[in-house]
Amino acid sequence: MKSLNIIYHKASVTRERRNNLNNHPSIVLWFTGLSGSGKSTLAHALEEKLFQRGCRTFVLDGDNVRYGLNSNLDFSKTDRAENIRRISEVSKLMIEAGLIVMTAFISPFKKDRNEARNLISNDHFIEIFCKASIETCEKRDVKGLYKLARAGEIKNYTGIDSPYEVPENPELIINTDKETLDYSVSRILKFLERKDLIIKDELNEN
Repeated sequence: MKSLNIIYHKASVTRERRNNLNNHPSIVLWFTGLSGSGKSTLAHALEEKLFQRGCRTFVLDGDNVRYGLNSNLDFSKTDRAENIRRISEVSKLMIEAGLIVMTAFISPFKKDRNEARNLISNDHFIEIFCKASIETCEKRDVKGLYKLARAGEIKNYTGIDSPYEVPENPELIINTDKETLDYSVSRILKFLERKDLIIKDELNEN
């Protein structure tokens, strides 16, 4: 239950002022897909390119967040929903701080992703579906988690005994089992340029 003895404080340094200082709007790029689909790899590669352009960025990575903020959550459907709710709230704070935020989470359920979009606002939320076959994801599984899940040693594993609900209308679909990493990053950068979310890189224009 929320406390009634709180008052939301409006700061004089607003998101708009921070965006003007940074010379780019603050947005959330929400990477979703199966474990092993390349979400984290793509998010960090994209961040490097954005950082080189002078953008203020941060990546929220699924495993990293579960080390601290969400270390008390398991992988039940209820705790997965809470995991995404907390990430959504953190992402909202980060875009208030003027950052381009990249979140790399399986986020398997449409309801949770839609709630994240609604919280952050449709204008500042870009859903990027990292599409890869389950066979490809299993081949990339350096931690052996798919093998453990198939053996029944891990429960509620997405793609094995817990569903992944494919996004219906993501802003971008990246076929990570067919595209090179560089090509995927360039596709996202060009999308952001077309939307006037980042300044066009004239020097590297093909």
